[in-house]
Amino acid sequence: MRPTVTIDQIDACLPQTQCTQCGYPRCRVYAEALAAGSASINQCPPGGDVTIEALSALLHATPQPLDPRFGSHQPRMRAVIDETLCIGCRKCIDACPVDAIIGARKLMHTVIARECTGCELCLPPCPVDCIAMIPVGLTSGGGPWPEYPQADTARWRARTEKRLERLARNKQLRRKKTAKIAGSTTTLPNDREKIRAEIRAAIERVRLKRKSGGSKA
Repeated sequence: MRPTVTIDQIDACLPQTQCTQCGYPRCRVYAEALAAGSASINQCPPGGDVTIEALSALLHATPQPLDPRFGSHQPRMRAVIDETLCIGCRKCIDACPVDAIIGARKLMHTVIARECTGCELCLPPCPVDCIAMIPVGLTSGGGPWPEYPQADTARWRARTEKRLERLARNKQLRRKKTAKIAGSTTTLPNDREKIRAEIRAAIERVRLKRKSGGSKA
């Protein structure tokens, strides 16, 4: 690979479905692996031949067919929730890599159609199988793929980054909360012992006062 090729350039060749089929948790991580030379250019089923050709040209790698171990190229799909069956468990919301599902706990969820990448990561966690995948027609959005317009892939990349930032903030807040609780738990016995000591001292003062008063009598 030429030194001038950046991870951003590699990432731009990927359709940003965030489907994990390539064996990596996100398209960006796959791009990083390609830059490091630890992954092959034929591991992205959604991107298919288009992505393989783009990566081959960018990285000066020999073109090769899509590795069947990672799946096969399929038409673009998007998720649809049967709202009559949805129990509002939020499991699909937690699984969606681009925050394309909205809803509250114990209330109906729905998928934002234009934001769904078709990754299918929401299917396994659904306990009532109320999510189905439906086909999305071909588009002409100026991107290299017939299924994924450039505007969509750029938006999905941005939504993925925002989601990761939010999760990192929430994780940090949970850590602070846990540390605060742990700190309170640690100091609590000391506080109790201090109160007990003050009570013992007060009792002793009262005892001595009474003894002193009795001696005068």
